[in-house]
Amino acid sequence: MTTTITLTSPIKRGDTTIDQVTLREPRAGELRRLKLMDVIQQDVSSLRILLPRICELTANEVDELSLVDLGNIASEVTLFFMDSTQYPAM
Repeated sequence: MTTTITLTSPIKRGDTTIDQVTLREPRAGELRRLKLMDVIQQDVSSLRILLPRICELTANEVDELSLVDLGNIASEVTLFFMDSTQYPAM
């Protein structure tokens, strides 16, 4: 499963502007050296490790995310750990 998030504050990478981030559902191996509960609780340090493994952002680019964008991305990551019957009503 993948999901794409449009950034409210795009990030510059050289001459390129990143205005969307596509997240891919993590596999078990991509959670190595992370505490699952920290990821689910949206711990920023854990997200900084996980996000470069499941999207095109580097760890330094994760540091540059606006709080709104980080919150939106973290919420989407949390949804990867729920099955469809647990999704909040939208």
